[in-house]
Amino acid sequence: MKFGKRLKQQIQETIPGWRDKFLSYKDLKKLVKLISSASPMMSGSLEYGKAEAEFVYLLNNEIDKFNAFFMEQEEDFIIRHKELQQRIGKVIDTWGLNGSQPSKTDYKEEMAMIRKDIVDFHGEMVLLMNYSNINYTGLAKILKKYDKRTGGLLRSPYIQKVLHQPFFTTDLISKLVKECESTIDSVFPPCEEKTNNQLGEREAITVAGEGIFRNTVAALLTMQEIRKGSSTYGRFSLPPLNLPESDVTHSLQLNSPIAIP
Repeated sequence: MKFGKRLKQQIQETIPGWRDKFLSYKDLKKLVKLISSASPMMSGSLEYGKAEAEFVYLLNNEIDKFNAFFMEQEEDFIIRHKELQQRIGKVIDTWGLNGSQPSKTDYKEEMAMIRKDIVDFHGEMVLLMNYSNINYTGLAKILKKYDKRTGGLLRSPYIQKVLHQPFFTTDLISKLVKECESTIDSVFPPCEEKTNNQLGEREAITVAGEGIFRNTVAALLTMQEIRKGSSTYGRFSLPPLNLPESDVTHSLQLNSPIAIP
């Protein structure tokens, strides 16, 4: 699949409020085409220089857009992670077995709501990691087009700049994703035998979170496709996404009975 189509698909499958935060790939392609179609005699002309300057200006604006959005989401995720941990502690202290007001019914109801929120939260963080991956990939591809069609040498120095941008650094988000998965394992361990009522509760939670789950699956598959090693893998490509099998299972099946092939 060509990158332009892949990007369009990702924009359609992400959270609606995120759709205007992705790379303006089509606009950048138009500028590259405009620059490359100019006569060689125009390479030093004022018009040619303006087109080049507009291309770099748009690239820089895109980087600023990515960074502002990514850092805003990252800050929100840190806060939400703390709030979820506090909610779990409060439920255990209040309605847990040794709580101040032990109640199996209240405990199960509150924990079911928290579990759904954790799964949605986990899904959003996976979407943000995918946002970082696909926008970096788009930048690398458009810069490759620019160098190939204009004879310029912009890609290498510009990518070195991108590697130090906040939107490219996903270590903190990866850590929060792992902590979410650990919380699911420790606080909500799977039961080998489930009653009809428990299965009904799980189905209700899954339906409520169906949208974010579907988007998360799409994001993970895209990340694996973009980052897998291949014959075209180069120094400007993202490293292969070698997730342990347990992590892939977590990400795809945290809260869904849907079978993932």
